[in-house]
Amino acid sequence: MVKKKVAKVLAYRYMALAGILVILAGGLVLLPKYEKHEGIKPKQLLSNVISPERYITTDYLADKLISQDPSYLLIDVRDEESYNTYTLPNAINIPLAKLLDEDSEMYLNQDQFNIVLFSNDNFYADQAWILCNRLDYKNLHVLKGGVNKWYNTIINPLKPTEDMPAVAFELFTFRKAASMYFGVAYPEQFKAAALPKKKVVKKVITVKKKKKAPAEGGC
Repeated sequence: MVKKKVAKVLAYRYMALAGILVILAGGLVLLPKYEKHEGIKPKQLLSNVISPERYITTDYLADKLISQDPSYLLIDVRDEESYNTYTLPNAINIPLAKLLDEDSEMYLNQDQFNIVLFSNDNFYADQAWILCNRLDYKNLHVLKGGVNKWYNTIINPLKPTEDMPAVAFELFTFRKAASMYFGVAYPEQFKAAALPKKKVVKKVITVKKKKKAPAEGGC
C-alpha cells in the first residue's frame, strides 16, 4: 500500500515537471527571433561538448605561467571562500552563480585572452564552459583536473620510482622546478648557497569591454 502511494506521488511530480517543461518550450517559441537564436546552435554546442580539445593540462598551464605568457586569463569559478583560501596565480574569481552577470561578460566575452576556467576538479568548470560556449564566447579552455590536479602534479609532484622510464624523471624535474617557482621549498635548497628568490609578479588584468551589437528588427 505504501509503495503504491509513493508511486502515485512520484507520478504526479513527473507530470508536473513535464507540464513546466512544456510551458518553458512554449515560451522559447514566442521569443523574438534574435533572442531565440542568440549564441551557437544546439547541434554545434553538442559537438563542442563531446570534444576533449577544450582541456589543457596543469603542466601546460604551469609552463605558460612560468614564461609569463600574457595571453592567458585564469578564471576561478568556485565560491569566494574557496578562492580566498587558495587559488592559482593571478586568477580572477567569477563564481559559477555569477557567470552570466553583466560585470562578468567583459572578462568572458572578449578576444584578447585565452580563458582558462577552473574549479576543484572539472565539474563546475565544465558547466561554466558549456554556458559560455552556448553564448558563442571564444578562446575558452578548462584546466583538466582543476585545483586538485594542480596540487598533485605541480605543487606536490610525486617522485617516480626507479623502474619508470626516463621521460617520467624529466617530467618530475620540470614539475619540481615549477613547484619551487610557485613557492614550495625543498630540504636541499637550504644546503645550497642562498640565492635571490624570484618574486612572482602579480599582473594587473585589463580587459576592454566588448561593445554589444545592436538588436535586430525595427519598427
